[in-house]
Amino acid sequence: MSPARHGAPRTFLWPAVIAGVSLIGLVGALLWDGAWDGLGAAMLGVATLAPVAGVFVSRRSAP
Repeated sequence: MSPARHGAPRTFLWPAVIAGVSLIGLVGALLWDGAWDGLGAAMLGVATLAPVAGVFVSRRSAP
């Protein structure tokens, strides 16, 4: 797919999703106790693992 066919919404979709999940996890873990602590840690872990998963997906789809 050529770069001209990629628009700004498609380019920034996954970074925006990762940022939103991280923000919800951070705020939830800071403000509420109990299950939110574990859930917040998992949501923050998404931001760490997403680039690693992206590398594997891009290598698999490469010709």
